[in-house]
Amino acid sequence: MDTPSGKTVLSGIQPSGSLHLGNYLGALKQWVELQESNTVYYCIVDLHAITVPYEPTEYQSRVLDATAGLLAVGIDPERSTLFAQSQVPAHTELNWLLSTTTPLGELERMTQFKDKQAKQREKSSLGLFAYPVLQAADILLYQAHAVPVGEDQVQHIELARDIAKRFNNRYAKIFTLPEAYVPKGAARIKSLTDPTKKMSKSDESEKSYIALMDEPEVIRKKIMSAVTETEPVFSFTDSGPAVQNLLQIFAAVSGETHEAIEKQFAGSAYKTFKEALADVVIAQLTPIRERYQELRADENKLKEVLATGREQAAAIANPTLAAAKEAMGFLV
Repeated sequence: MDTPSGKTVLSGIQPSGSLHLGNYLGALKQWVELQESNTVYYCIVDLHAITVPYEPTEYQSRVLDATAGLLAVGIDPERSTLFAQSQVPAHTELNWLLSTTTPLGELERMTQFKDKQAKQREKSSLGLFAYPVLQAADILLYQAHAVPVGEDQVQHIELARDIAKRFNNRYAKIFTLPEAYVPKGAARIKSLTDPTKKMSKSDESEKSYIALMDEPEVIRKKIMSAVTETEPVFSFTDSGPAVQNLLQIFAAVSGETHEAIEKQFAGSAYKTFKEALADVVIAQLTPIRERYQELRADENKLKEVLATGREQAAAIANPTLAAAKEAMGFLV
């Protein structure tokens, strides 16, 4: 779909560690832009994140880390509803109601479950399998028109549409049919150590990603050690995948055109290009890191932001849940 304007938008992010450059360039920059002309709900999906092993004693801190990170990149609580998924019980209740009308076959076709199951094998849980139904509940509670996602999540949004259609046809027309919004200008950032994989904080090597909170010297070291091809050819079309990834990062961070970047570094050595790339990334991320450190130091303020978001989210979610329950025949 085209860039939403005047729509209800919902998206979520897991509190699963440090936000990284791939998160920022691929999603969060667009989140900041979307809040300017839409009604937006941004959810820290802490219920989704426990479908894989985690440390309970660190979990509250991770949620607050994510909250501070989102505020630091520019999410404004005055223009967005920012909340933690687990603090709005309507999510889990609607999840159960929708699960009773979702065929197993539709869930078994979800490619992300197949990929994660292959990695976890016997550790795969019912929650991991049913993850897309909870995701549908997240979206449908807020009557979202648009859901900003990466291409790997489009299948889940299509399932949410199917779930909504089935419910609307069987019981009553309660839910808006959401559409996946894959931002055309969003950069698809790959791992610095393996350009066949997307940048991920779950990677075994910290050299593979640039965390938004990395110190400048750490950022520079990671970029200087990033994999490249044999010959230093700087082309968005003709270079190998490793160099194209670095060029994409340069373009996304600097805002310069592909043509200007290719001209600037034509005939340069990798060291020259990487030094310049490190400079622009550090310049972009330093204000975010400094703002994050300021925000993260005040946990009470972060909890207040989430409490306000919880109230705002519940004011929309609870009536939707009540309407769905009434349509299904429950006392409300």
